[in-house]
Amino acid sequence: MARYIGPTCRLCRAEGKRLFLKGERCKTDKCAINKKRPAPGKDPKYRAKKPSDYAIQLREKQKLRRSYGLLERQFQKTFEMALRMPGKTGENLFALLERRLDNVVYRLKFATSRAQARQLVLHGHILVNGKRVNIPSYSLRPGDVITVHPKYRQNKVLLGALAEHEKSNIMPWLSINVDAFEGKFEHIPQRQEITDMNDIREQLVVELYSK
Repeated sequence: MARYIGPTCRLCRAEGKRLFLKGERCKTDKCAINKKRPAPGKDPKYRAKKPSDYAIQLREKQKLRRSYGLLERQFQKTFEMALRMPGKTGENLFALLERRLDNVVYRLKFATSRAQARQLVLHGHILVNGKRVNIPSYSLRPGDVITVHPKYRQNKVLLGALAEHEKSNIMPWLSINVDAFEGKFEHIPQRQEITDMNDIREQLVVELYSK
């Protein structure tokens, strides 16, 4: 499947938001978002025009899609699933995105970025309820137990990611046992619990796809 292979920092600058595509580097002063340069495609010589409603909605969708590292078709398919579910479509969309296995591996601090978490899943280093699962989009259910395969537990990248666990909190819908290299998906998150996405206006995404 095709995937973006260009400079990841370019995406953060374009969206004007830290997407944490490079893991811990994004939390340091080396993050490209701190550099006072015009975003890609924005010439400082010209005054920016007021963006249209469509442009604002598209920008919001791109921020959300890139934050979770999905391709356009993957994101659209997830939105269609959210649309068919009862309740608010925007909240359903976030719930589906957070239930993805690659996202949960990242949230549990088994990886420093969602891209890295996706690689762990694809290479068979992650177990769900004791069984190997290599599908990044696998949707977890409350009570599912996520474990790192024993053969991967001494990997330097994994140990480095877990070392950051003590510096940051785990999201409230997850629990982790660092010594056992194990985490649990406790419940489907509510929108207000996803605090690191507070700047995303999901209603604009819903309006974009409703046209």
